Amino acid sequence: MDLGPHADFILASYAVYAVVLAALAAWLVYDGVHQQRLLDDLEARGATRRSRAGRAEKNTKP
Repeated sequence: MDLGPHADFILASYAVYAVVLAALAAWLVYDGVHQQRLLDDLEARGATRRSRAGRAEKNTKP
């Protein structure tokens, strides 16, 4: 495969793309874990989710 005189630039741009994509994926996984820990901490302190409370109230009304 001959990329011509700009092979270095092409390969470098693909490498930068791969690094940025991997960093984005890692950040999303890290942030998801962090947000889940925050939710678990709030629930441990007694906070409830409005969506769950709303469903329970709807089911009890005639």
